[in-house]
Amino acid sequence: MKTLIIDDEQPSREALAHYLGKYCPDVTVVGEAQSVNTALEAIRKLKPELLFLDIEMPFGTGFDLLEKLPTDHKLEVVFVTAYEQYALRALRLSAAHYLLKPVDIDDLIEAVGKVKARIGLREQGQVTQTLLANLKTSAQDVPKRLALPLIDGLEIITPEEINYLEAADNFTSFHLIDGRKLLICRKLKFYDALLAPAGFCRIHRSTVVNLARVRRYHKGKGGSVTLVDGTELVVAAARKQGLLEALV
Repeated sequence: MKTLIIDDEQPSREALAHYLGKYCPDVTVVGEAQSVNTALEAIRKLKPELLFLDIEMPFGTGFDLLEKLPTDHKLEVVFVTAYEQYALRALRLSAAHYLLKPVDIDDLIEAVGKVKARIGLREQGQVTQTLLANLKTSAQDVPKRLALPLIDGLEIITPEEINYLEAADNFTSFHLIDGRKLLICRKLKFYDALLAPAGFCRIHRSTVVNLARVRRYHKGKGGSVTLVDGTELVVAAARKQGLLEALV
């Protein structure tokens, strides 16, 4: 894969290029850039397939660079960042690849492997648009879109399309209001944290529900809830109080 490294710090660029050369034989670094403007010029000239993109740079961020790319661009992107928790939340919502500085070699190899698996799916433009949409909200605002990584691509949905989520070992099963089920390779606690600002509530160790879809609560030790479509879900006793407070 023809790769461009974009980072304002030369030592970081050199270290990453060294790691890629040593541990990722399928990656060929064709150039480096230190700013948004130089990166845009390098992309035009070198036509890379993959960017390693620093988020924090002088005179513009990595997100500023994405906004200047065509909406249907085919570049894969691995973001590299030292901090910025809100940015990490947006990256996770969009199913984007990212690495934390200092870059861990095992994480780097895993990220390159994921890129290779998706490189022919031609979906990076969707990832970028989902990412940029969520970046325009504050850290506590409702996420606008969610990118779910599937074996054969991405499913872009809104929180309103979700009925409830269910744990399935290391996977999460998304139950959508149109009746479809999507099995996603991430644990339930990952989506529990991301969707809490959108009005989702953990009602059981294995269940997170969209409160907007709850029609009725049934009393009991923990009780249960009935959703708009008639689905009934058990509420754990330890989660009962939190649910009732969220419903009123």
